[in-house]
Amino acid sequence: MIEKSSIDDLAIFGGPSAFALPKSTSNLLQPDFDRFMAYSDLFLQAQQYTDGGPAVQLLERRLADFHQAADCVTFCSGFWALALTIAALAFPGKSEIIMPSLTYRRMPDIAAWIKLKPHFCEVEPSTLAVSAETVAPHINADTALILAPHPIVNNCDVAGLLCLAEERNVPLLFDSVESVYEATADGKVGGLGHAEAFSLHACKLLNGYGGGYVTTRDVNLARQLRALRRYGMDESGRAIFPDGMNASLNEMHAAMALASLDDVEQQVQRNRERYYTYRRGLVSLPGIRLLEFDDSHATGYKNIVVELLDDWPLSRDETIRILNAENALVRAYYSPPLHQKPMEFAYVPTQLPVTDQLAERFMNLPCGHLISNQDIERIVDLLAFIAAKWAPIRARLDAQGAA
Repeated sequence: MIEKSSIDDLAIFGGPSAFALPKSTSNLLQPDFDRFMAYSDLFLQAQQYTDGGPAVQLLERRLADFHQAADCVTFCSGFWALALTIAALAFPGKSEIIMPSLTYRRMPDIAAWIKLKPHFCEVEPSTLAVSAETVAPHINADTALILAPHPIVNNCDVAGLLCLAEERNVPLLFDSVESVYEATADGKVGGLGHAEAFSLHACKLLNGYGGGYVTTRDVNLARQLRALRRYGMDESGRAIFPDGMNASLNEMHAAMALASLDDVEQQVQRNRERYYTYRRGLVSLPGIRLLEFDDSHATGYKNIVVELLDDWPLSRDETIRILNAENALVRAYYSPPLHQKPMEFAYVPTQLPVTDQLAERFMNLPCGHLISNQDIERIVDLLAFIAAKWAPIRARLDAQGAA
């Protein structure tokens, strides 16, 4: 229970914070240290610290098997995994990449680096993800590629997008950074489409404290990606692509990711317990809707997202400010959307009224390795306190704004 009886006890109004240490929305898994050192011994014994050493090779084999994919290619970051795969897949001579506006803030930067113009599209309100219906109206003679990110809870319209890409003969890349463990009716995430990109950032399910990878069933694409991450050179050192760069994952990051992969089943079980603690606590709280995981297929339960409904008495941003002051580092869900942000590079202007509305309603709640069930109960108590005391909170916030 939180120790707050009046709004003066809220940290935003000068009271003590509910949490001494910040509670993050990131996963922040700490893999077993002895396992990390055991995997590190692979490259220490081989005296090879980068450029596809034994830890990287083992990680790529294990990830391909984990995702039921034909091949896996690792990179120094999820950013470059996406960028170089888009560069490899995009139709030459075409100028636009279709992507949702309600997604990762760096997506337009990736497009700009590849000299493509973002062409933003709507998402489905029920999934917060693109579908064949939201993408199809934007395909035109300039379309180079469809980028389909999975949302951070559940998945996008895999079957519909695969059919659309085939019918319209447009390359399709799934951004699967939030869906490492997930499966769909069409198969396990990682084995779908032309390719799928993932991240090994510390905030993700698999923590390589940096890095990324791409899974694919296309042998030629895998060969091209391995060359692109190595200055455009093949395994013999012959330059075969002019636009390559140094984007290889080093061995230490691979060792960390391997140790994290060893723990993934236990991690998902812990995430499931945290999710159901939130679900039990929020079910009776009016004005807040928890986005529920579809566990008819495998899911990692990693992220916690809620929608603030019309009868929630404060705005989403006001609610976030109150919780942040309590050291509950709640975040807005992909807000502002990308089409609302100023850009210094070319893009296709688009009106997206559905995205505009959705971008004001959702927020991510603390989750991950460092969040206990007791922390979750306290966060739910804070939300219940806000709901019960909303009128004097509203008056105090208005007075602060007027001062």
